[in-house]
This record gives sequence, structure tokens and C-alpha cells, in this order.
Amino acid sequence: MAQKSKTDYKKIFLLGIFQENPVLRLVLGTCATLAVSTQAVNGIGMGLSTTFVLVGSNLVISLIKDLIPERVRIPAYVTVIAGFVTIIQMLVQAFFPSVNDALGIYLPLIVVNCIILARAEMFASKNPVGASIIDGIGMGLGFTMVLLMMGSVREILGNGTWFGIPITANLIDPMLILILPSGGFFVFGCLMAVMNLYCDRTGQKRAELSCQSCPAASACSGCKSCASKEESPVEEARVAKAELEAEVLEDQAADKAAEGKEAEDK
Repeated sequence: MAQKSKTDYKKIFLLGIFQENPVLRLVLGTCATLAVSTQAVNGIGMGLSTTFVLVGSNLVISLIKDLIPERVRIPAYVTVIAGFVTIIQMLVQAFFPSVNDALGIYLPLIVVNCIILARAEMFASKNPVGASIIDGIGMGLGFTMVLLMMGSVREILGNGTWFGIPITANLIDPMLILILPSGGFFVFGCLMAVMNLYCDRTGQKRAELSCQSCPAASACSGCKSCASKEESPVEEARVAKAELEAEVLEDQAADKAAEGKEAEDK
């Protein structure tokens, strides 16, 4: 029995690294990923900060999941997450002021990071404490890994350094576009292409940029309505428009019939 639990923990941990990588597979947290990955050290700082918040919030939410009323679960999750974000922000400000300055507004914005809220809703609120902690570590390290890769590529090719150490100073001229927003999208697209190639080789499903690919789709009322074409708001609007047009045509036909009848009477 103990061996089974250990195997399950290993599987949960590896899901966040590969099969359900929050950035390259679930396509979450892309705003912070693109914004702070201009340098490798920024990626490490953001990734480890997010990992701390993930582990802490998953731990607390798993402990109190049975005490939170269903109607206020999301505000409760956000309150717990905000508490851990405040802690990590004060720690970074105290011990790593340069990292705090580099991350800027994106450090407190961890509160609304889709990765953390999605894991709280879809995993921590439905699983025991141990599994929730391992899930937070796996997801956090998967996020950190992507930030480190993007930050390394953009810093080495765009600035000629890596963690501030000159690397390509006398070899090639820095490609400044890579440290600009467009360079972030380019590197992110390349990593997504590599991950999709890996998924094709291993027979896994590619990441999809849609409501159905969201980890919180089953719990989101909007996605539930979008999952069925008959209940889709777009479909409802289309049906209503068709009904209105049909009524207008019927009224026009009735008016023409009435005019024809009056002409015959005259």
C-alpha cells in the first residue's frame, strides 16, 4: 500500500513537469511568462515565487476544503492565495531587492495567476494534503523550467549574457529583438512547437487554445454552456435572430396579402 502511494505521488509530480505543464500544455500564465522572461534570473525568481504560493495555497485549501461553503469557494481561494503572495513579496523585497525591481507588478499579480487558481479549484479542493503539496511542487517547477528556458534563450541571444555573465560578447552581436515583446512571443512559439512535436511523437494530444482546454472548464458555468451547441450564447443569439427574421417575413407577407385583398375589393 505504501508503494502505491509513492507511485501516485511520483505520477502527480511528473504531470506538472511534462504531460500537464502549465505553460506549454495547459497554456496558463502566459502573460507573466512573456513579461518576465527577458533574463534567466527573472525567470528563476518568478518561478520559485509562484512555486511557493502554489505549495502554500494548495496545502491550506486542501486542509480547509470541507469548511468552505460552495458559493464562496473562489473568494476564499483568492484570499488564501493573496496571503501567501504577500509573504513571498515581502521576502523578495527584503532579501532580493533587484529581483523585486525586475519583476515589478508581476510579483503581486501572482494572486490572479491562472495556474494557482486552477490548481486550487481542480486539484487541492478535491485531494488530500500530501497529493496537493506534490501537485504544487510539480506545477511550480514545470512553470519555473519554462521561464528558465525562455529567459536563458532571450538573455543569451538578445543580450549576450547568462545570469549576467558575458557569453557571446565576442562571437555574435546581440539580437535585441529577442528581449522585446515580439521576441518573447517568438521564443514561446518555438517552445510550443517543440512540445507539440514531442506530443506527436509520444501519441499525446496537443495543447488547444480554447475553453475546453482550460483545467477549470468543468467547474466554469460559462464553459458548461459553451460545451453544448444548443446552450451556447452564440447559438442562442443566432436562433433568436432567425426567429425575428421569420416573424418580419411573415408580417410582410401578411401586409402584402392585406393590400392585395383591398385592391381586389376596390
